[in-house]
Amino acid sequence: MATPILELREVSKSFGSLNVIQQLSLSLAQGEALGILGPNGAGKSTMFNLITGDYPISSGQLFYKGKEVSGIAAYQRCRQGIGRTYQIPRPFAGMTVFENLLVGATYGRNKSIRESHSLCQEILQTTGLIGRSNLRAGGLRLLERKRLELARALATEPELLLLDEIAGGLTEQEVHELLEVIRAIRARGVTIIWIEHILHALVSIVDRILVINFGKKLTEGTPQEVLASRELQEIYLGVE
Repeated sequence: MATPILELREVSKSFGSLNVIQQLSLSLAQGEALGILGPNGAGKSTMFNLITGDYPISSGQLFYKGKEVSGIAAYQRCRQGIGRTYQIPRPFAGMTVFENLLVGATYGRNKSIRESHSLCQEILQTTGLIGRSNLRAGGLRLLERKRLELARALATEPELLLLDEIAGGLTEQEVHELLEVIRAIRARGVTIIWIEHILHALVSIVDRILVINFGKKLTEGTPQEVLASRELQEIYLGVE
């Protein structure tokens, strides 16, 4: 069997006496798209922070492309190919859209500015921001800020891309436009883990869904299996 691009082995994270992630295990194949569901406070974003190295794990092991990365700094994981978006976009407001991408490429992937120009132009085209490249990021509307958040992550040339509620706050038409961009990213072979509350958007993209609550795995399976599961209906949707 091929080596998983990402593997968590009984990973836990505690903040003092608060156990946020509890012996969570998962394995993700190269090119797969995994959806993450769970109520607010379930530990979803904390799980992302453990994968990217923003938080250290309390116990367990985390492997990326077959090598343990539990002790590697966040910037090193980024340069090895782990990229992410954040739930609330925070671009460098005083910089242009293009300059925001240059920061991602030069610092996130350790490229020279000259090397980064063509890459950033290509990403702006893919994400629909080519016409906004010289505008200051602080003046963008929400969809454009979401696109920029995604574009900055892509500027680090990730092999594994973590999306944290990238569709939140968008209109139905804007969600549809964003999905087209994510499909184009998948078509390039990028592996994706996506936290999202907009179920129809998530189901249209992912191969598999993991449901967590209180930092524990509740159920896992195909989108159809998970949406029909009692665990999801009782805990996430509030159906008895």
